[in-house]
Amino acid sequence: MAVSLEIVSPEKLLLSRPVDMVVIPGAEGDIGVLEGHTPMIVTLRGGTIDLYEGDKIVEQLFVHGGFAEVTPERCTVLANRAVPLGEVKKAEGEKLLAEAEAAYEAADKSNTAIEDEALDLIQLARSMVDLGR
Repeated sequence: MAVSLEIVSPEKLLLSRPVDMVVIPGAEGDIGVLEGHTPMIVTLRGGTIDLYEGDKIVEQLFVHGGFAEVTPERCTVLANRAVPLGEVKKAEGEKLLAEAEAAYEAADKSNTAIEDEALDLIQLARSMVDLGR
């Protein structure tokens, strides 16, 4: 039993293949998707997408947020940006984190949309620092 996984960025189709399970970084927490999953659309936070064959992770990608549509047969990830986990650079994450923290400090706290956007960027940068090389 497999679920058909597609990962799409604004530029191109990045991946299209069946997997036994995929774990995506949902905004509310990680979501494991198997064949027969309940349909849903979720917002993604920055983090890893884990592709499983059997009980082993066979590939990992780092996603910079986006959305995912899950059906009983398919998981389609519409990623703002996605790269193989090995290409995530800790130095890039540290630079982004400093910029994001400065943007948060300067943000108008009465505008929750701007504040939330800054907090999302901080979370993305922290993930890059934690996972980067």
